[in-house]
Amino acid sequence: MHNRALHDSLAAFVEEAAWQLAAEVSGGAEIPFELIEQGRSSAPLYCYRPQTEAFIAQRAGELAKLPTYPAARQGLEALAGLEGYLRGRGVRALPPDQRTRGDLALQVFLTAVWADATDFVFERARFDAAFADLERAAYSGAALTQVLAPVDGLVIESERVELGGGLALVRASTLRDAPAELHVDAWATVAAVSVEAGPGEAPALEGAGRRLRRLQTSLRLWDDAEPAVGPSAWARTGTGPWLHVPLATGLRRSGPAVADCLLAAEEEDPLRAFCALVDRRTPRGGELAWSLRRFELGCERPTALEALTDWLLAARALLAEPGQAGYERVPDRLAAICAHPGDRPALVERLTRAIALERAAIAGLVRPEPEIEDLVASLGGCMRAVLRDVLCGHLDPDLRRVADGLLDEPALA
Repeated sequence: MHNRALHDSLAAFVEEAAWQLAAEVSGGAEIPFELIEQGRSSAPLYCYRPQTEAFIAQRAGELAKLPTYPAARQGLEALAGLEGYLRGRGVRALPPDQRTRGDLALQVFLTAVWADATDFVFERARFDAAFADLERAAYSGAALTQVLAPVDGLVIESERVELGGGLALVRASTLRDAPAELHVDAWATVAAVSVEAGPGEAPALEGAGRRLRRLQTSLRLWDDAEPAVGPSAWARTGTGPWLHVPLATGLRRSGPAVADCLLAAEEEDPLRAFCALVDRRTPRGGELAWSLRRFELGCERPTALEALTDWLLAARALLAEPGQAGYERVPDRLAAICAHPGDRPALVERLTRAIALERAAIAGLVRPEPEIEDLVASLGGCMRAVLRDVLCGHLDPDLRRVADGLLDEPALA
């Protein structure tokens, strides 16, 4: 199986479509038949063949209302070899836009599942045969590159969490054909990326690496456990051997106080949407991109104390006055965004204490004791919240203006 996400979304849709179409038949709808002549001309045989394709096409509008329809259509839309599949199934005039092709492909696939059938029942053998035919046509001449990378600090409740675009989080114990190095323990999590390359194209390892870096950014903003991908992965093309490759990802802070992030089943959809937002909205340059990179560098330091300067630089880039050295106004502005008015003085005091620690940390006069780590972690938590809300669109990127507006509110009252 090349595309597990497409397989699962199509299976869910076909199962729902079976109930819908069976209900139509039970309600009195009749499947049209055509008379087919077979055998020799001197002794012809006649039989009736159900016109399943026409029956399904007439009900395309109702099938499109099923909850599983959008995911199934989008999965087919993203299939590079969709045109080859449709032509192989006898479609001559292809719709000009990809969305309409996805709609047509779903009808064609349903027809393939229930070819010559008069009962609409979800049968695994029929579905598997139709899906195998789809993959043979769609991936003919294409090279599929798989990349597997460990995710440290994340435990998933489900065995597999699809994130879209060929990216998934998988429990390592469920991977049967994978390097033994990935099976750290029964709950180890692996990021799996599948990238398709057309005939003559080089395997898209660069694209897979970019997806993994974006995933790491999303996970670090998602939870204060700061899960990390890599720093190395395993890759292979087709059925070739697994190759160990380095990744441009970071390390995760370790220690007894660092807990893992548990992704519960009900959190999968929010994470999926959040990863899509981060992937789409992460800037390539400017203050926000620079601040985000400084924040992530802090996540890779052995202790929160060593991350202090990284997180202070991230805060200064977005909140300090341009052209001024130091962290003036950073505590007030950051507290204005991250705390309610009544809680701001306490947060300002903590942030000011954290800033005052920097020189002592540089001189080696403080150690990463629990109280110090907790103090610095509060700064990192504020920056995580701010960056997350900006990327999600909840905060205007002009954080100086936003903070000053919040600080002026009591005076206006």
